[in-house]
Amino acid sequence: MKTELLRLDGTVEHDPAIDAWLLAHAGELGEIARRWFELMRRCGDEVREVLHDGCPVACLGDVPFAYVNVFTAHVNVGFFQGAGLKDPGGLLQGTGKFMRHVKLRPGGDAHEVALRTLIAAAYADIKARVENG
Repeated sequence: MKTELLRLDGTVEHDPAIDAWLLAHAGELGEIARRWFELMRRCGDEVREVLHDGCPVACLGDVPFAYVNVFTAHVNVGFFQGAGLKDPGGLLQGTGKFMRHVKLRPGGDAHEVALRTLIAAAYADIKARVENG
């Protein structure tokens, strides 16, 4: 059975509103969010971005694959099709049908390699879904 992909209006190559959002989040939490969103931006030439539901979202064209959001004590790095991703590091949290996230806290173990791998996998997964229907 084919699953319809979420599509977001208003994606652009680089959104100054996202830069402002990232800069508005000061301190360690803001640094964490900026670091991981920048990695999402560099996943490929087709990456577009949009503020959606109040947070920065990275998309392949108009199809979202990942986001960051800052909370009081942590940052979420989330994945729109996270339930289908391989997660050998056991980082993903959530029980939704599709979405999963990783919680990052200041001073905590960022699981650098595992999280980089998840972001790359989320991009590759959404690219395959878009290209192969």
